[in-house]
Amino acid sequence: MTGFALVNMLGGALILTSLLVVLSRTPRRAAYLYAVQSLVLISLFVALGAATGSTELYTWAVTGFITKVLVVPAVILYACKKMGDAGADLTPRLTPVKAIAIIAAEVFVCFVVVQGIELPTAAEVKPALAISLAHFFIGLTCIVTQRNIVKQIFGYCLMENGSHVTLALLAPQAPELVEVGIATDAFFAVIIMAVVAMRIYRYAHTLDAEELMELKG
Repeated sequence: MTGFALVNMLGGALILTSLLVVLSRTPRRAAYLYAVQSLVLISLFVALGAATGSTELYTWAVTGFITKVLVVPAVILYACKKMGDAGADLTPRLTPVKAIAIIAAEVFVCFVVVQGIELPTAAEVKPALAISLAHFFIGLTCIVTQRNIVKQIFGYCLMENGSHVTLALLAPQAPELVEVGIATDAFFAVIIMAVVAMRIYRYAHTLDAEELMELKG
């Protein structure tokens, strides 16, 4: 198996883990699944670094492991512990079958779109590139379809992972500082959103987005 074939295969694993995150019943389970997806992402960085000779991607892998595999899931799990898994019984707005159908359509559209991209850096990794672009829409689907506002945080995380992969595929020689900036932004954004979710639960005693949209005089 060539290095680029492994990258594309790992891209397929990213889609599978993203689907599991979206379909997970509780934020706690989604946090563990997100950590698994992040491990796949780190593996993709390492495989792409070996295939392209980019030593920068190895630094990306180390930084990503610390922030995405360890810190971000830990922040969400801490928030869940503080709130006692509140909102775990909230059902998504879409059934699993409908969610899978929407995600499949998003991936298909992105595969069609990337066929028109003619870049030397993307020639061997078009399947992985399509998957990375699809993550933006998968994340948006997660945000829109979930009623639990903690689960909605993972929509942002999936979008960020997609942008991370897209940058790695199109600019594998990008300086480490670029990756550090992306990872730091995502890290602080998740912390802020988790704190906001805890404060909302403290005062409103609910994590249901539908209830929080209702104005009460």
